[in-house]
Amino acid sequence: MRLQGRVAIITGGARGIGKETSFLFSREGAKVVVADFDRKAGEAVAEEIRSRGGEALFTPVNVADLEQVREMVSAALKKFARIDILVNNAGITRDAFLTKMEAEQWEQVISVNLTGVFNCTKAVAPVMIEQGGGRIINAASVVGIYGNIGQTNYAATKAGVIGMTRTWARELGRQGITVNAVAPGFILTEMTARVPEKVLAMMKEKTPLGRLGTPLDVAYAYLFLASDEAAYVNGAVLSVDGGLVP
Repeated sequence: MRLQGRVAIITGGARGIGKETSFLFSREGAKVVVADFDRKAGEAVAEEIRSRGGEALFTPVNVADLEQVREMVSAALKKFARIDILVNNAGITRDAFLTKMEAEQWEQVISVNLTGVFNCTKAVAPVMIEQGGGRIINAASVVGIYGNIGQTNYAATKAGVIGMTRTWARELGRQGITVNAVAPGFILTEMTARVPEKVLAMMKEKTPLGRLGTPLDVAYAYLFLASDEAAYVNGAVLSVDGGLVP
């Protein structure tokens, strides 16, 4: 029970990596705030946690909307009185080659993947400062490290998340708050389910471990960074990619 009694907000907590993280954190003793744009799926995750004997709250949120984010934080504090962990996991893709990418596709991804991380951290950081500490974990990507064809917007946001992570680690570290990022490689989620089988096979071939990752692989990385074992890890970018990026 590595997170016994701690309160964790997990954005994008209704599906994929966020869903597995919600379940894993609950099994490790955390009180989980499942924050997601998808009300039906989010409520189902929270209900399943409660049915297993855990404590969970679903709160609807569009992380790109600062007012909704503030309402999410208020709901978490009203229910659990504190916030110990924030996992900025919510993210979207709107892929296209640069020459074909519409301004709307760019703005949608920037608003969720980059501004959303800013909004959530800005809203939660004062709570953690007042409490005397906390853990902030951001979802980056190997794409933010080496780029990827057809993902100008996504790569830009993930590179930006890495920059914000390292900046906040310096700003918030003296307040007892660690800020780290996880950079997944090719993970089997609903996002990759839309990728052609031939492309998935190529991704698998490029990965030294010879397989694609699972949401639980990433969730365990989040768990480590949220735990006491990572108390002296700050400003790190942990690659969970099967060795794809040396």
